[in-house]
Amino acid sequence: MRLPSSAALAARTLLLFGLGGCATLTGNTEQMVLVQTIQDNRELTGAGCILSNDVGKWFVTTPGRITIRKSQEPLKVDCRKHGSPAIATDDHIDPKLNGSVWGNVILTLGVGYFVDRNTGAGFDYPSILTIVMQDPARLAPPPAPMPAPPAAAVPETVVQPKVAPSPLPNPVVY
Repeated sequence: MRLPSSAALAARTLLLFGLGGCATLTGNTEQMVLVQTIQDNRELTGAGCILSNDVGKWFVTTPGRITIRKSQEPLKVDCRKHGSPAIATDDHIDPKLNGSVWGNVILTLGVGYFVDRNTGAGFDYPSILTIVMQDPARLAPPPAPMPAPPAAAVPETVVQPKVAPSPLPNPVVY
């Protein structure tokens, strides 16, 4: 039995490590997330939510799990409850780099990073999305106070200071 040369063994090992670091090959471009809504510190059930990013749009009723496509772009969430004024909109649920991306940067000299970035496989959104619902009436700023009407023009009176008359000197008689 002939053992492989050290160069061939090193090449095979490097190939395995390189493939192990590529999220596109070892990871998944889809992710399951749990979407839940709360209002006034209590769970709000039955809200309809639309989740979207640059690669798709998904619908879920809360609380519910849904599988979405991962992306490097933020996930946008818009939730509403029928028969309730409660709404929620969050435009920036940012994805985080997952561990396989760092393997790409180190082992493939960064080439695999670009593949993982474009497919979304190198990123993960939070696995639980808790969306805070609010009544839009509470979100509206209070009405601005009405400006005071202009005061009627009152003519200014100029008061001259009263000057006491100076005493006349006594005539000097010679």
